[in-house]
Amino acid sequence: MADLKTADRDALDSSTFAFAKQRKEPLENASHVRNAIARFNQVKDVSDDERDAAWKRIKAAAKKHGVDVQEKSWREIGKG
Repeated sequence: MADLKTADRDALDSSTFAFAKQRKEPLENASHVRNAIARFNQVKDVSDDERDAAWKRIKAAAKKHGVDVQEKSWREIGKG
């Protein structure tokens, strides 16, 4: 996985994170997108609306970085 140094992570705009308000799960490259999907259900203290918004950002980043996403909704993660 591509690591982000703290200074680099702090310099990212909030919109480049799946969970923008919490600045959780950066979406800078394909590796980060796959990691955001894998860790999606581990993010705590977020509402379903925040999860919906995060899923939209993940899907957009996946398309941009060529990552195939099987799930249609975040609610399907880990169900298949």
